[in-house]
Amino acid sequence: MTKHFFAADLGATSGRTILGTLADGRLSLEELTRFSHPLIQTGGHYYWDILHLYNEILRGLSEVARRGLTVESIGIDTWGVDCVCLGADGALLRAPRAYRDPATFAAMDDYLANVRSRRQLYDVAGTEILNFNTLFQLHAMRRDADSALAAADTVLFMPDALSYLLTGERVCEYTIASTSGFLNARTRDLDDDLLGTVGLRRSQFGRLVMPGEQVGTLTPEVQQLTGLGPVPVLAVAGHDTQAAIAAIPAPDADFAYLSSGTWSLMGIVAPAPIINDRSFALNFTNEGGVGGTTCFLKNICGMWLLESCRREHEGDAVWGDYAALIAAAEAAPAFRSLIFPDAPDFAAPQNMTAAIQAFCRRTEQPVPETTGEIVRCIFDSLVLRYRQVLGHLQEFAPHPLRRLHIIGGGSRNAFLNQLTADVLALPVVAGPTECTALGNIMVQVSAATPVPATVPGVFPLGSQTAHFAPQPFPQAEEAFARYLQICQ
Repeated sequence: MTKHFFAADLGATSGRTILGTLADGRLSLEELTRFSHPLIQTGGHYYWDILHLYNEILRGLSEVARRGLTVESIGIDTWGVDCVCLGADGALLRAPRAYRDPATFAAMDDYLANVRSRRQLYDVAGTEILNFNTLFQLHAMRRDADSALAAADTVLFMPDALSYLLTGERVCEYTIASTSGFLNARTRDLDDDLLGTVGLRRSQFGRLVMPGEQVGTLTPEVQQLTGLGPVPVLAVAGHDTQAAIAAIPAPDADFAYLSSGTWSLMGIVAPAPIINDRSFALNFTNEGGVGGTTCFLKNICGMWLLESCRREHEGDAVWGDYAALIAAAEAAPAFRSLIFPDAPDFAAPQNMTAAIQAFCRRTEQPVPETTGEIVRCIFDSLVLRYRQVLGHLQEFAPHPLRRLHIIGGGSRNAFLNQLTADVLALPVVAGPTECTALGNIMVQVSAATPVPATVPGVFPLGSQTAHFAPQPFPQAEEAFARYLQICQ
């Protein structure tokens, strides 16, 4: 029997709609639509165009109807932390602020100095203290007398807001809520005390749902717009990272993962939150995962570095060709220039290329000038950051970490994968590249069928992975020591 499932997989720069087809125990994925998803800058703020995203989901659903297919369910995953304000009449009050909005940057320091300390926050939420956490975004909005927040009857995270537009139901999905900074890691619900510090109440958020629970069905309006019937919309792993982690084809627990995209998220899967003095000192985060797990991880600035540089060199033939960029990096000297990827310099610079060069100049290193040198600087620095974080993860893992699974768009970069294996001295398994959409659909499949949503024996993914064995790299030790110096 053949069953179809629909996934909307929305990242911080682009989005896709995916059709998953389960037939004879084999799952295949087909991209229905792909679209850009740019930030909108106006009035000194950065926003997301949520109605654009909604329309693109409708476009994908309409394509399903045009083909005469019936889908079992619909699931939506997005990036983390951002949220939407609804008025008492259920209307969107304004386009949601984006996590890179500069107005939020100083809000974290203000909150930590005057409201709650870092340790007080961490002991409750177990969340990495980052300036774009939802808690600090809401603090900035309240500080600035934001009219949307002041009038908000309901606050919904991005995947929940899009599910609301499809169903009219207001929910708060567990994995996306765990990115906020105000989900209590132990009770697995929003913390009343922390919400009170930004003038909100638990009742202003939807009912808490776990991955696999039904949100509602398509409204009559959406049915008319798409040509579909009352299809169920499920709360999958609303946070795209957790959707991807759920689909890692790992035969055992002895692994670390690296979700490589705009952000690089590196961590381990743990049975319970890890909240102690050491995890606090290293600023690791605990995020809710599928099946009641905790994903203990570190957020690392990832391909944002490279993509920002590419935008700055739009029209350049080499910068426009990803294969040519990788070839240029491979030909450039290894570890010539290094940056700390998570330095504030690279959060939202006006010019990323100039920011990289300025960092190298300030730390008395050779300044990368050529395309190859700039890209090699980014790749080398990311890999050394991965090695640093892996060492910390091994401190917390209850067993040796025997391999690294790389998922996401970055898993297609064979040069970077091999460099990672060499510098970490650890086997790397790269792929599947479509882990996020796959995890989204796997949660739907698990809810619809008695077949466990685990990769081995259910989904034939072996052909979609690539393996990289570590090779000796004598330069890595000296480079890592130098990298640690520039991070200080």
